[in-house]
Amino acid sequence: MSQLEPLIADLALILISAGVMTLLFKSLKQPIVLGYIVAGFLASPNMPYMPSVTDMHGIHVWSEIGVIFLLFALGLEFSFKKILKMGAAPIIAAVSIILAMMYVGSFTGSLFGWSDMDCIFLGGMLAMSSTTIIFKAFDDMGLRQKRFAGLVLSVLIIEDILAIVLMVMLSTLAVSKEFEGSQMLGSILQLGLYLVLWFTVGLYFIPLVLRKLKPLMNSETLLITALALCFGMVVAASAAGFSAAFGAFVMGSILAETVEAETIEHLVAPVKNLFGAIFFVSVGMMVDLQLIMEYIVPIISIIAAVLLGQTILSTCGFLLSGQSLKTSMQCSFSLTQIGEFAFILATLGTSLKVTSDFLYPIVVAVSVFTTFTTPYMIRLAEPAYNVIARILPAKWIARLERNNNESDEEATNDELKQLWKDGFKRFVFIMLISSVLCVAIMAAMLYYGEPIISNMLPEQWVRPVTAVITALLCSPFLWMMMRAGGNSPEVNKLWDSGPHWRVRLTAYGVLRLLIAAIFVSYIVDYAVPWTSWLGMFALVAILFFIFYSSFLEKKSKKLAKNFTDNLNAREKMNQQ
Repeated sequence: MSQLEPLIADLALILISAGVMTLLFKSLKQPIVLGYIVAGFLASPNMPYMPSVTDMHGIHVWSEIGVIFLLFALGLEFSFKKILKMGAAPIIAAVSIILAMMYVGSFTGSLFGWSDMDCIFLGGMLAMSSTTIIFKAFDDMGLRQKRFAGLVLSVLIIEDILAIVLMVMLSTLAVSKEFEGSQMLGSILQLGLYLVLWFTVGLYFIPLVLRKLKPLMNSETLLITALALCFGMVVAASAAGFSAAFGAFVMGSILAETVEAETIEHLVAPVKNLFGAIFFVSVGMMVDLQLIMEYIVPIISIIAAVLLGQTILSTCGFLLSGQSLKTSMQCSFSLTQIGEFAFILATLGTSLKVTSDFLYPIVVAVSVFTTFTTPYMIRLAEPAYNVIARILPAKWIARLERNNNESDEEATNDELKQLWKDGFKRFVFIMLISSVLCVAIMAAMLYYGEPIISNMLPEQWVRPVTAVITALLCSPFLWMMMRAGGNSPEVNKLWDSGPHWRVRLTAYGVLRLLIAAIFVSYIVDYAVPWTSWLGMFALVAILFFIFYSSFLEKKSKKLAKNFTDNLNAREKMNQQ
C-alpha cells in the first residue's frame, strides 16, 4: 500500500477533532470558535494521551491560508459607504477604546517585566473585541434590534478596519525594531496611499470586468475569479511590503461594493469555514497547560484588565462620542472579550519571531474565559447602571443622560451651512482620490515609463517626453481637482446667498487651483526648473489648458460617473 502523506493524515485528524468538538459545543450552545480551540489542543503534541499532528509546518501553511480567507470574507462584509454613513460617534468611540485598551495591555505587560514588543502586541490583542462572539450573543439574547446593539456593531466594523492598520504598524515595528514616530507616520501614510489607490482602481475596473464576463459566469467560474482576485491582491500587497491578510481584506472590500458581492460571499463561505476552522484549530495547538499554570497570575491579571478596562474606559469612550450614560455602559459591557483578531495578531508576532512563546497560550486562555463571560457581562450592564445612578449625584446623571439628545438638538438645521459641509466633504473626497491617482501615475512613469522611453529616444528628449506623457495621463484628475462640482446647483445657491459665502467659495476655488498647481509644478520641474521663465510659462499653459478643456471635462465627468455608478450599483440593485 502507498504511504499516506503526513499532511493528509494531519488534516484528517484536525477535521475529525474539529467536527466532534463543534457538534459538542453547538449542543451546549457555546461559540463554535471555542470548540475549534479545544479540538486543536486535543490534536496537538501538548496532549500526550491523544493522537497528534506530525507536520506542524504544513499546518502553519494551512493556517496562513485560513487567515487570508477570514480577512477576505471580512472584507466582503465590509463597506466604506457604511463607515461614511455612520457619522462621527462610532469612529470616536472605536478610536478611544483602541487607544485606551492598547495602553492598558501594554501597562499590564510591563508590570510583569515583559519586553516592549510583547507589551505592544498584548495591547493590540486586548484592543480588539470579537465581532463573531458579540453578534452571536446579541442574536441569542434577542438584542439585535436594540439601539445600543447597532452602535456596538458599528464600533466593531471600525475596529476591524483599524485592526488592519494596526497589523501593518506592528509588522513595521517588528521588522525595524525601532519606535521612531517619523517612520511610523510614513508607514501609515504609505498604507493610506495604497489603500486609496487599490480601492479606487479596483472599484473602477473590477466591476467593469465582471460585467463584461457576466455571460460566462456561473457559480464555479465566479468563485475561481473571486479567489484569483483575492490571491492576486495578496501577492501585490506582499510585494508592496504589507501583510497577505491586508491584501485579502482590500480585495474583499472592493468586491463588497459590486452587485456580485452577496453571491461571492455565499460561494466563499464554505471555503472560508474550512480554512478558518484549520486556523482556529492551529490556535488551539499553541495551548500548553504547563505554560498556562506557570503564567496563571498574568492570565488572571489580563482577564481583570480586559473586564475592568472595557467596562470603565470604553464607557468613557462612548460618553466622549456623545452617548448617554446608560447606552455607553450597555455598549462597553458588551465589548468585554478578546476575539479572532487577537489570534491573528498573536500569529503575526509568532511568525515574525518578535514575541515570546508564552504570549500565545496566555492570550488563548484569556480569550476562552472572556468569551464565556460575555453574555453575563451584557446582562450585568443595566444593574450596574442602576447602581451607578444611585451613587452619582442626580445632576451628573441628568447631564450625562441628556448628552446625546443635546448633541442632536444643538446640531444646526441651517440649510446653507449643511450645503457647505456637504460640499467640503465632496472636496476632500475628490482631492484625496485625484491626488493619490496623480502620485501613482507620476511614480509609475518615473520607475517604469522613463526606462522604456530612454531606450527609444535620445537622452536630451527623455525627461521632456516623460513629463509630457505624465501631464497627459494626470490631466483628467487635475481637472477634477480644479473644477469637479464647481458649477453644481448647491454651489450656485451658496454663491447667490451673499458675500459671506462668496468669500468662502473663492478661497475654496483658489485652494483647489493651488493644489493642482503643486502637482503640475512637480511634473514641469522634471523637464525644466519650474522657477525659470520657460518653466513658469509651461506651468501656466498647462493649468490654463486643463482648466478650460472641454475634452477633459467630458472625460473627467465620464470617469467620475463610472466610478460613482460602480460604487452605488449594489445599493441600487437592493432597492429594486
